[in-house]
Amino acid sequence: MDSIAHPTQRQFNPYSDNGGTILAIAGADFTVIAGDTRQSEGYSIQTRYAPKVFPLTDRAVLAVNGFAADGNMFVKKVKQRLEWYRHAHSKDMPLRAIARLIQTMLYARRFFPFYVYNILGGIEEDGTGAVYSFDPVGSYEREACRAAGAAQSLVQPFLDNQIYFNNQQPAPGTSHPVHLPLPTILSIVIDSFTGATERHIEVGDGLEMYVVLAKGRGVQGLEDVRGVQELSVTEEGERIFVIRRDLKKD
Repeated sequence: MDSIAHPTQRQFNPYSDNGGTILAIAGADFTVIAGDTRQSEGYSIQTRYAPKVFPLTDRAVLAVNGFAADGNMFVKKVKQRLEWYRHAHSKDMPLRAIARLIQTMLYARRFFPFYVYNILGGIEEDGTGAVYSFDPVGSYEREACRAAGAAQSLVQPFLDNQIYFNNQQPAPGTSHPVHLPLPTILSIVIDSFTGATERHIEVGDGLEMYVVLAKGRGVQGLEDVRGVQELSVTEEGERIFVIRRDLKKD
């Protein structure tokens, strides 16, 4: 009997999810942007140090999560565009303009998108901290805090409770603060990743926290922080610091 030919379905999927988690929290005159360093695919750990947070200028830091190859390429393209702007205008692009640039670059690739979730944090021109979150095709909004990645479902509710004070009632005669101090924010970030590492296999190994301070703001809140390193070249403008911590490696 002749064999019957059956239709064959062919698929092409160039994307992969490489795990990890990122978050950013905006303060009154600072912003904290953080990400873990584990890169994995399923239950296989590919590397224990793959940075997900990248300084763009003295006032802007970009965190990327999703498909690692797309994320690295997208960061290179954004840095290239910012370099062109710097040569053309002899100054760095403002944070709000960088957010719009990222939106335009993502939307231009909407039919074959970068499989990357971006969170942009930094200091606006008026000296306030700001966080912009993006989906892979460019939709974005400014927020006080945002998490993305493998442990987003664990971290975002915690941030909603601690930053937005959801489901919290203030004591009689008091109100919730509009902005939390820097040491409290750093503690929340560390607690977020510690908890996510305990409960999620795709998060762990190392934690990198970038702190962007507004121009003229002192380093209050960073003096006693262990292992803090300043990346900014001058103290006259905005300043960037990085803090590294170890996370669970299992």
